[in-house]
Amino acid sequence: MKAVITAGGRIGAPYATQAGTAIKALATVRGATMLDRIVDALRGAGVTRIAVVGGPEVRAACAHRVEQIVDESPSGAENVLRALRAWPDDDEPLLYATSDLPYVTAAAIADFLQRVPLGSIAMAVSEHADYDARFPGAPPCGIDLARERVVNGGIFSLPGTSRTAVADLATRLFEARKAPWRMATLVSPLAMLRLAAGRLSIGHIEREAYRAVKRPAAAVRGCAPELAFDADTVAEYRYACENA
Repeated sequence: MKAVITAGGRIGAPYATQAGTAIKALATVRGATMLDRIVDALRGAGVTRIAVVGGPEVRAACAHRVEQIVDESPSGAENVLRALRAWPDDDEPLLYATSDLPYVTAAAIADFLQRVPLGSIAMAVSEHADYDARFPGAPPCGIDLARERVVNGGIFSLPGTSRTAVADLATRLFEARKAPWRMATLVSPLAMLRLAAGRLSIGHIEREAYRAVKRPAAAVRGCAPELAFDADTVAEYRYACENA
């Protein structure tokens, strides 16, 4: 099994000051960097080939632990493309992981992989109630979809020969990732209208994604909250450092 990790994200003060680095993946949480944690978890889940997208500091930190380092670009969207191209677009699935998951475990990734529908583009999704129970008092997160709240995970599975099909949409979604309404617009105008009316469901998103990329798409529900907690802000980083 092969995987790619994007590890080029930069952080500013006060996050960088507390973490002691401007590179989020290299921030230490309870004795290990977040990059080390995702590499260990992927290996434990059975991944045999790992590529990491990052700069010189990332290369120095993990080149001895992974099979390939892909030089980063100043553009986040370009880094998504480089991640998708890290390995040949063959018949083998690709596991795509972010590098800011301080609680990620091999067991959580393995559970996700076991439940990915065959041939589907899949994303790990945690139920908000499970997330709150696992991380009491954590900074609020999650998205509201058709009268329910879920938390997106940082692990994705792409079936073989799908990377070319998803590349264009993936880069556009990256640029719009901080605004759900923009993401919905990119998928389809109908998805935007449903989001505005509070009627956009996971089922709708799956169907619209299929129309956009002509590949089955699935949200793998009930995944471990450990796949959904990302240390994207200094408040989340502090929480992860202080709470095992």
